[in-house]
Amino acid sequence: MRIVVAGIVARYPFGGVTWCSLMYLLGLRGLGHEVLYIEDTGECVYDPERDEITIDPAYGTRYIHAALEPFGLGDRWSFVNYDGSYHGLSKESVRAFCADADLFINLSGGSWFWRDEYAAIPMRVFIDSDPVFTQLAIAKGEPWYVDFFHGFDRLFTFGTNIGTDRCDVPTSGLDWHPTRQPVTTELWQTSESPLRDRFTTVMTWKTESFQDVDGNKDREFFRFIDLPSRTPARFALAVNGPMELLAAHGWSPIEAMGVSRSLWDYRDFIQESKAEFGVAKHAYVSRRSGWFSDRTECYLAAGRPALVQDTGWSEHLPSGTGLLAFSTLEEAVDGLRRIDCDYALHARRASEIAREFFDAPLVLTQLLGEAFGR
Repeated sequence: MRIVVAGIVARYPFGGVTWCSLMYLLGLRGLGHEVLYIEDTGECVYDPERDEITIDPAYGTRYIHAALEPFGLGDRWSFVNYDGSYHGLSKESVRAFCADADLFINLSGGSWFWRDEYAAIPMRVFIDSDPVFTQLAIAKGEPWYVDFFHGFDRLFTFGTNIGTDRCDVPTSGLDWHPTRQPVTTELWQTSESPLRDRFTTVMTWKTESFQDVDGNKDREFFRFIDLPSRTPARFALAVNGPMELLAAHGWSPIEAMGVSRSLWDYRDFIQESKAEFGVAKHAYVSRRSGWFSDRTECYLAAGRPALVQDTGWSEHLPSGTGLLAFSTLEEAVDGLRRIDCDYALHARRASEIAREFFDAPLVLTQLLGEAFGR
């Protein structure tokens, strides 16, 4: 098949976001499909060199090319600037590819337009990586937003419990099918021992989007802010949050941008870590969405155990060895102790879980089967 994947790599030029789109591209190509990356959000992009949102797409387009070129995809992308200009592949080349395309995958709002060439693709799917927020926004009934989602043939979400009796998030009559982030596990595997004796994560303290929903990560993190004083375990959080406050409570924070500037910086940080300790957004937790982090999947693929807050994901994934869930401070303390007591066992099981549940061929074969009703 010929598949168009729309993502947000230039809009958010950070390692974790980039890996999300890249692993869809690589995974689909690995299954024998021809892929094209498109970014067409209508929004200006973030330039970390200027530390500003800018109308100049130069940094974003250089970043896309630098991320895709090492994988033989340097000529398989196009960025549509907010002013309608095309960078990378031309408008004519994009239209030509779409004319023969079989599937359009919109990942996390990689395009907010129904251009004629996208709408004409026979199968169109949306992948929601930010469950609860997406469904609550649709429920507001803004006509253009509702119409946009009705333009898809299938809707997928990382919120495994969305649309079930375990989660009270309104679905507005739309059917959401559960899926997971595909991981190209072979690109994360390492035989090296971790360089840091630290539980780490890469996190955004508070996001700009959906500000009318009090559902950010900071609200949950305060429940566990005293954890370092309760355990001999040591931490290093890559975060864009209140550095002095976190340092005062023993979290040893470092600037998130320093470990997210590129694909390789992000991967190095995860591979060099002992394990992950991760807190989820309040909206994911309070609504029991079943959301599971693409970042945590990468830790597991690298053979790094993960102790992460339960959003309802433990109903669908194994928890206890290699991957551990917590909901209370006491459970977090116990999880840290268990990983420390038999690290080799937890590291080995982490790798196994990544291959069993998140490996790209498995996840994408299931997604394509759901999309085409196979």
